[in-house]
Amino acid sequence: MKALVLEEIGKIRLRDIDLPTTPGPDDVKIAMKNVGICGSDVHFYEHGNIGPFVVKEPMVLGHEGAGVVVAVGANVTSFKVGDKVCMEPGIPDWTSRASRMGLYNLDPAVRFWATPPVHGCLAPEVIHPANLTFKLPDNVSLAEGAMVEPLAVGMQAATKARIQPGATAAVIGSGTIGIMTALSAVAAGCSDVFVIDIQQEKLDVAAKYPALTPINLSKEDAVARVRNATGGWGVDAVFEASGSMKAYDTLFDYACPGGCAVLVGMPAKPVAYDVVAGQAKELRVEHVFRYANIYDRAINLLASGKIDVKPLISKCYSFEQSVEAFEFAAKAPANVIKTQIVFG
Repeated sequence: MKALVLEEIGKIRLRDIDLPTTPGPDDVKIAMKNVGICGSDVHFYEHGNIGPFVVKEPMVLGHEGAGVVVAVGANVTSFKVGDKVCMEPGIPDWTSRASRMGLYNLDPAVRFWATPPVHGCLAPEVIHPANLTFKLPDNVSLAEGAMVEPLAVGMQAATKARIQPGATAAVIGSGTIGIMTALSAVAAGCSDVFVIDIQQEKLDVAAKYPALTPINLSKEDAVARVRNATGGWGVDAVFEASGSMKAYDTLFDYACPGGCAVLVGMPAKPVAYDVVAGQAKELRVEHVFRYANIYDRAINLLASGKIDVKPLISKCYSFEQSVEAFEFAAKAPANVIKTQIVFG
């Protein structure tokens, strides 16, 4: 089967590769239709590793996917041929201690698409467990379905923050995950969400959403702006979604006493933060690693219209243009949020 294969650092190509083609009894076979290019895909392409996950042999890229069911396993009764679906890309060991606790995203044995050595979904067809496959309602497109994966990260962050109705929040970073986190915070009940970045083009995308207030950190004092807007108190939750090491210099300054900081972005190196500043406010610090038990709720929010991800899909390429799509994503202009690859 032809797939988009990362051969080595900086080298990807469309070529034939041996991939599973027959679903097991509890699997579904899916014809891929839309796959988003994630920052992690680009990072593997450019650097060959993310922390301990190192590309040591050719690997199919892609983990943000949606498609159409073309075959079902003998035990599968919840899907039929023709169903539109999206797929949760992490397959845990369901007998592990983490999975039994409901924390299957933290299972050390989880096999996650396009994380070495596991192949991803940038191929015409994939085999996937039925229990990690989710039907898309008629009013949710396949392009939106491929956005459920990054939306799930944002919803995991909002869940970790324990947002209450009328709360306020600040999100540092206005890339895909930053905006998804901001929209999730609004859906969870936030009345005001400030989105902070240094790239005006990305902030302009965030500004399309009435519930989000963009702040350009390179043009004004973002901490002062947030504190002024909250009567000097600060926000209930601050989300770090940029992965910038510098963000930690002022991270706790945005939060109110008794608030929380949720760490979503992944810095390139270990960072230091001001423990005493956090202690003085008794801040709760939460960490996000992917998501668990989120996909069905993310789809519900898309179907209800309470979250609209369509403005975030900036550019599409055909599967035959996959190499060009990755080259574009690696150098994408600041106004590009999400690039997708579309199968014919």
